[in-house]
Amino acid sequence: MSAQKRSRLIYSAILFAGALVVSGGPALAQSLSYLPAGEPSFPQYAPQNAPQDEQTGDVTADALPARLQRQVVDYPTNEPVGTVIVDTPHTYLYLTLGGGKAMRYGIGVGREGFTWSGTETIVRKAEWPDWIPPAEMVARQPYLPRWVGGGPGNPLGARAMYLGNTDYRIHGTNDPTTIGKHVSSGCIRLQNSDVIDLYQRVGLGAKVVVLPNDRGQAAAANARRVAIEQNQGGGSATTTLIAGGAQNHSPTGVY
Repeated sequence: MSAQKRSRLIYSAILFAGALVVSGGPALAQSLSYLPAGEPSFPQYAPQNAPQDEQTGDVTADALPARLQRQVVDYPTNEPVGTVIVDTPHTYLYLTLGGGKAMRYGIGVGREGFTWSGTETIVRKAEWPDWIPPAEMVARQPYLPRWVGGGPGNPLGARAMYLGNTDYRIHGTNDPTTIGKHVSSGCIRLQNSDVIDLYQRVGLGAKVVVLPNDRGQAAAANARRVAIEQNQGGGSATTTLIAGGAQNHSPTGVY
């Protein structure tokens, strides 16, 4: 092959390659441009159980009756500072501060047949907890989900504090309109902003006293408890479920 012919073939090959680059370049660029520069190739989702902005979903202060709003009140008691006292009939939760004062929160409590009383301790704390309905609750309400991930839509709300060897909890709520009402299956619920506040103030091992769902009984039980503790130096944790007037010592926890 002559030198002139070889030169023509090389020149033709260069032109053909150039045409491929020109025609393929935009297509290739387009195929790689489905993501903005610097963006990862997968979506970034914040876990539902750790909302970054702590959206509480509470009702406004104006909508919640003044008596149910968080406030420091006079509350003489012999209980040590840091004790949680649940006044079931009046739908209040008190956290003793000492000096005859307590922080008072409005709460929702157990409906008829699901109230309980006794003394427990906080054995676990969780932020934006998952909710797994107990088997007893699923048996009563089989339509319930078997698991709900933590987050603003979860019935346990922003925080949960678990009581002793029971299924009962002090927790937040995704329905703040139930505060001040007897609506739960035994758990004690607060507005999310209130349960966050309480969560920050109490620690593991904190004592929780739940008074009976009767104003006269609650007053008498409180007086008896104080007298016993003064004479005996305290007592063991006990829980009694009041269901239709009967006492059942195997409480079934819920929300």
